[in-house]
Parts: sequence; C-alpha cells; structure tokens
Amino acid sequence: MPVSFRPANVNFYFGTSRFLALALMGGLVLGTSAIAQQAAPTAIPVGTVLAEKRAITQTADFVGRIEAVNRVEIRARVTGYLEDVLFKDGATVTEGAPLFRIERSPFEAAVEQAQGALEKAQGALQNATVQRQRAEDLLRTNAGSVAVRDQRVAEEKGAQGDQTTAEANLKTAQINLGYTEIKAPIAGRIGRTKVTKGNVVGPDSGVLAQIVSDDPMYVTFPVSQREFLALKTNRLPADGAAPLVSLKFSDGSTYDQKGRVDFVDVSVERSTDTVLVRATLPNPAGRLLDGTLVRVAVQADKSEEKVLIPQSALIADQQGAYVFAVEDGKAVVKRVKIGAEAGSYIVIEQGLAGNEQIVIQGLQSLRPGMPVLASPVTLTTGRS
Repeated sequence: MPVSFRPANVNFYFGTSRFLALALMGGLVLGTSAIAQQAAPTAIPVGTVLAEKRAITQTADFVGRIEAVNRVEIRARVTGYLEDVLFKDGATVTEGAPLFRIERSPFEAAVEQAQGALEKAQGALQNATVQRQRAEDLLRTNAGSVAVRDQRVAEEKGAQGDQTTAEANLKTAQINLGYTEIKAPIAGRIGRTKVTKGNVVGPDSGVLAQIVSDDPMYVTFPVSQREFLALKTNRLPADGAAPLVSLKFSDGSTYDQKGRVDFVDVSVERSTDTVLVRATLPNPAGRLLDGTLVRVAVQADKSEEKVLIPQSALIADQQGAYVFAVEDGKAVVKRVKIGAEAGSYIVIEQGLAGNEQIVIQGLQSLRPGMPVLASPVTLTTGRS
C-alpha cells in the first residue's frame, strides 16, 4: 500500500506544478500583449490641404501720401478794402469763379485819371506833329532854319514817348481794377478763408485761401533701393503698361479705384537711400484728401509661379515659420520662408515644392513624427 501511494502523490505534485507554470507563463504573455497594445500610439485625425502652385502677381507694400495734382494759394494782388467773400469754406469751385471782391471805386478813379493823362498826351503829340510839319515846310521854302526843324522833331518824339507812357499807365490801372475781383485760377476744393469782410488786404496780407484739385490725385511713396530694383520700375514702359497701384486707408478699408505709376524720380535720395515714385489715381467721389497717409500696394508687371498655402497652417517658433506636412502617415515639420499675402493664403518662397499635404486642422496636439489620419479639407473662400 505505501509503495503504490507515494508515486501517486509525486505525480500529483508534478502535475500541479506544471499547471501553475503554464498558467503563469500564459499570464505573462497576456500581460505583455496588453502592455504592447497600450504603448502603441493612436493616429491623430487632422485636416489637410494640398500646397498649391499657381501663377500670381507679386505685390510690394509701401507707405505713401496723397497729394493734389494742382494746389494754389490765393493772394491779393492790390491793396484795398475787402467788400465781400463770395464762397463757402470747403466748397467745390470752378475755374474762373469769383472768390473775393475788393472795393472798386479807387481803382475805377485811377483808370479815369490814366485815361485823362492819355488824352492829354495824345493832344500834345498831335500839336507837336503839326509844328514839326510846319517847320519842314518853312525849311523847304528857305523861310525857316534847320535848328528850328530839329527842335520840332525832338518835341514830336518826346510827345510820342509821353503818349506811350500814358497808354501803359492806363493799361496798368485797368489791370489793377481787374484784380479787385479775385477769381479761382483752377477748379477744385477751397479751404477756409483766412480773412473776412471789412479787412484791408494786399500783397503783404499773406494767403487768403487755398484751392486744391481733387480729381485725379497723386500718391507719392519712397521706395528703397532694394525694393526699387526688385520692382524694376526705374523706367516706365512706353506702351503705358506701368505697374498698377491700389490703396488702403488707415482703418484697413481698400480704395475702390486703382491707378498706375506715372513718375519715377531721376535720382536717389542720399539721406534715406530711397527713390520717390508717384502714381495717379481717379477720385470721382472725392474720397482721397490731400495729405492723407495711406498704404500703397504696387503690383509687379509679370506673374510668377509660386506655392500658396492657407495662412492658418503657419506656425512660428524661435527658429522661424514652419508647417506640418503628412508623409507616410506621419507628421513632418517643414521649415518655410514666407512671402507676400494673397488674401487668406500666403506665398511660400522656400521650403515647399507644391502638392505637399499641409495640415490646417488638428494642429494643437500635433508633434513631429506622430502618426496621423489625414482627411482632405475643402476651402471655398479666402483666395485672392
């Protein structure tokens, strides 16, 4: 009995041990598999667009100032009592419209006085002519002398000079009389008057008012030498196809009219190393005011192939700008050099060749090398 019992216990013991070992090994295998499943990274869903390569017209931005094509300071040319101001401050005036009226009576009297002096001179000349003719007749009959004839000729010449002087004085008096009504030399908008009715005005009174033309208008802006060479506008084309210019006001609004560059200065300003450029723009509604500071966008004359991406894809750090692209199911950093804006898009000068999948959604938790699940995003607005 003991002999048969011992082997049974031994077999039971070893069988139990084998079962426990197999169970332990299975547990280890299952635990390792679970840990492996927990450690595997999960692909992050992101929205992407293709980097698009297309022809665009490059623009360069400058700060410019609006200038009137014509600007005139109104001054009095004769001294007199100001009887009336014939315009409203800030009004639009036409060329030749009366602006100020100076008292006419003293100048009318001066005209009459000059007219009387002329008539007197004409009478003196007529008498001198008769005396010269008589002296010549007497000389032909030997009844007169050469000396008397020469004296009469000289007197006639003097009378002719007096008449010429009287005629000039009359003309001057008439001109001064015309200056009593000061008229607009150009059409445009007139500023406020510096003098009022009842004052005595004259050439020393300074500027009475100022008129500026309002359609068209100039915009002038300095261009640095580097930008000047890039724009290639140092000589305007003969066919009139000069670079286009558009404006933005200080509130960000865009002016609804465009113009063209029509003048490039012939020399560089040495103190600033800039060249003055001017463009002319229509101003039918009078939105452009003389002296206004504006943003000027100058378009290049030729389009170029450039890579464009949405501005929302850009990220910046201490090293500069970059974007996330999707390559082989993973997020990859692409360092880029950005250029001009094109609506909600941005021009990429370096770093992208086109057709890359650029991430624009899901950027918050994205890291380089992370697996991603890319879904195309359709953008219907924001392109220039």
